[in-house]
Amino acid sequence: MNELTPQRIQTNRLTHNVWTAGPEDGTPLLLVHGNLSSGGFWRYVVEHLGADVRVIAPDLRGFGDTDPLPIDARHGLGDMVDDLHDLLSYLGLAGQRRVNAVGWSMGAGVLQQLMLEYRDDLASVTLIAPLSPYGYGGTKGTDGQPATADHAGAGAGGANPAFVARLAAHDTSEGDPQTSPRVIMRTYFGGGANHANLDEDFLTQELVKIRTGDDFYPGNAVTSENWPGSATGDRGVLNTMSPRWYNTAGIVDLERKPPVLWIHASEDKVVANGSLFDLATLGQLGAIPGWPGEDVLPPQPMVDQTRAVLERYRANGGEVREVFLEGEDHGIPLAVPGLVAEEVTRILVQ
Repeated sequence: MNELTPQRIQTNRLTHNVWTAGPEDGTPLLLVHGNLSSGGFWRYVVEHLGADVRVIAPDLRGFGDTDPLPIDARHGLGDMVDDLHDLLSYLGLAGQRRVNAVGWSMGAGVLQQLMLEYRDDLASVTLIAPLSPYGYGGTKGTDGQPATADHAGAGAGGANPAFVARLAAHDTSEGDPQTSPRVIMRTYFGGGANHANLDEDFLTQELVKIRTGDDFYPGNAVTSENWPGSATGDRGVLNTMSPRWYNTAGIVDLERKPPVLWIHASEDKVVANGSLFDLATLGQLGAIPGWPGEDVLPPQPMVDQTRAVLERYRANGGEVREVFLEGEDHGIPLAVPGLVAEEVTRILVQ
């Protein structure tokens, strides 16, 4: 059985904490975690991978034990993209079209941007419950049109201050479940029916290693005259995924298109058409008063946006395979790690 082992790797940009497994001469597989997690979350998928796979699962900056360098949101997820490219360069893997990559949620957004900025790094790309190519919040339609000029409803202003405070305190308790990192993970991106087979203490401890503040999670908030009263800032994690700074729909025009595997699930409440973490959805449900209505700021059709872009990717010559999971939620790598490993193995470019 493969087992992840953390190691420190110093590159030109920062010192990464990288979870690794398998032989150095194995087929390279880059695993990129999502928001509120770390590279260690991949441990259950890795257990099901072949012994000939070289696993590289870094903690992104601001997460886990990687150096907490500030996150500049003005380049979308570019700081993390550059960090990963630098890591691949250090490992002698950049620019060779050899690295198979898997990204979950925000991590899948990182990979979409990496496809655009370092076009010869990746051999194949697996997107698990991915960030929409048009970012998170504040857009409408399958073509991702901004709902307002200042991208109100997207970015750090939507974070719950009580939840952020508990992250800052490294709180792993279950009290006040609506703001408990442990309970939120379990409810929205945990293992579901596979929960009993997970080490929830380990996962929660990794989750609360996230750095907090204006340069990290959630980022700096900006006031807005538009509902809900906040718009996109220029620092920190949540602002990197705002459509003000993030748009990867350009992957459809790549000359070389790595094969793409898209894995998503029917019960996902995080990345969905009507995500419960989209302020527009909460407004529609009456949880946030004053919602201006669907004509102004509808719930973002995140899945439909991803589908539209991937259909264009295929129409322009790319290979796309879709795996849709009935009954699973956002925690796909924790809920069905064996299935993820099996599907990823099918797409591996040796």
